[in-house]
Amino acid sequence: MKKIIALPADNGAVCMHFGHCPYFAVYVVDDNKIIEERKLEAPPHQPGLLPGWLKEKEVTDIIACGMGQRAIDLFNQSGINVIVGVDPGKQIDSLVSEYIAGKLAGGGNYCDH
Repeated sequence: MKKIIALPADNGAVCMHFGHCPYFAVYVVDDNKIIEERKLEAPPHQPGLLPGWLKEKEVTDIIACGMGQRAIDLFNQSGINVIVGVDPGKQIDSLVSEYIAGKLAGGGNYCDH
């Protein structure tokens, strides 16, 4: 099954501030193997913009430290699965590997606004 996974990133690590990250690391996964990696420069922050923008990029899954409930709801309405609660600053490559292996567990939402 093909998935396109996006993570808010900064210097190869997951960015604490989802809506203010410099870029998104995007991984195309098919049959539990990464077949493509790319960086997408994040658009300027605007509330409600990212769910539609990432949907246009065919993203199926988001992995993040946290995000507001409105953003989670908008992603879910677009059919995008959201995993929040990953450790801030964790390397994105290891998060994607854990997710593919079915070992990534979300936790508390690190977003406090």
